[in-house]
Amino acid sequence: MQTNTPSRSTIRLTRRGRLALAALGAVVAGTAVAVPLLIMNDDDSRPTTLVVPEGWRASQVYAAVDKVLDLPAGTTEKSLAKADLKLPDEAGGNPEGYLFPATYPLQEKATPQKLLSRMVDTAGKKFNGAPIAAGAQRNAMNVYQAVTVASIVQAEAATKADMGKVARVIFNRLERGMPLQMGSTVDYALNRGTPRTTAADTEVDSPYNSYRRMGLPPTPIDNPGEDAVRAAINPTPGDWLYFVTVKPGDTRFTADYAEHQRNVAEFDAEQKKAGEPSKK
Repeated sequence: MQTNTPSRSTIRLTRRGRLALAALGAVVAGTAVAVPLLIMNDDDSRPTTLVVPEGWRASQVYAAVDKVLDLPAGTTEKSLAKADLKLPDEAGGNPEGYLFPATYPLQEKATPQKLLSRMVDTAGKKFNGAPIAAGAQRNAMNVYQAVTVASIVQAEAATKADMGKVARVIFNRLERGMPLQMGSTVDYALNRGTPRTTAADTEVDSPYNSYRRMGLPPTPIDNPGEDAVRAAINPTPGDWLYFVTVKPGDTRFTADYAEHQRNVAEFDAEQKKAGEPSKK
């Protein structure tokens, strides 16, 4: 059931502007092709470190591990069945959200299973500690749900300063029985990197389509960093229900739909000036 939610065919809700994403480059979850960030040793013969940025999707991590270990494409993803990852039961064996963003040394006999296990073990240590668990409970969630919220925050927030507000929008919508209507979840459903959600996109039949499905998506939509997780358990106080990044550095949050529509109109005008097509 939708409560006080305008028709999704006429508006774009709670989605940051495309201009804000351009500056983030390959670090954001929307990157179409994963390019591993590597630190080389002195003779430049092989990488010694793999850096997993905040917001990468699992598919990007798999591709990066394949590349850094010089394995055929798809090898790391196929190794999941025998990786024996220590994931929460709610994950159903899917490590999305638990491939923790960090710098990982590449040991001499590194394998996809070992690297993935190290990422998941790091996430477990970060997420299962008392502060995260208590924060999740305080917001009537379990830890897995908190990580899912954090993954949306990671994908949607234009800046670190916006993360707590984005998290509050998510909670306010959930509490009011409103669909989240986040373009980032639709992009994930469509396995698409570049955010350009259209009205037709919001009709996709997927459990990740937060325009048609109520509540949180079934899994995280990327691998969030610590700032996003902290925002998910400590959302900024406020009554906001909508937000849009009109231009870089200018994200506007509001509880008033008419005001949001004016902000969206400004966003569209900025897109037109930049030569970008409107997403309506």
